[in-house]
Amino acid sequence: MSEPPVRGVDVDSETRCAHYRTDRDVIAFKFACCERYYPCYRCHAETTDHDAVPWPRDRFDEPSVLCGVCETELAVPAYLEADYQCPSCDAPFNPGCSAHADRYFEANDAVE
Repeated sequence: MSEPPVRGVDVDSETRCAHYRTDRDVIAFKFACCERYYPCYRCHAETTDHDAVPWPRDRFDEPSVLCGVCETELAVPAYLEADYQCPSCDAPFNPGCSAHADRYFEANDAVE
């Protein structure tokens, strides 16, 4: 599988960016507005000329979250149910991303 390009500000090989650089900041989110991966909403805001559109609920079954460690693409339910680790390689994900879930995924009462 060829790696989907991850755009942003100072993005490293595991999708960490200028805004979020901890060991656990290894995921990127696909935005519906441009169908591109970004490590965070701030990277999207700084590198595009349009407003961010979160991934729509009716497309939650499509891959829209990328593990920066193993390059596995996850659908929203798989990401949300993974208990903050990649189900493919067990890389730990940052639980703090849940504070911004509404910026990445269309509002859903079931978001944990």
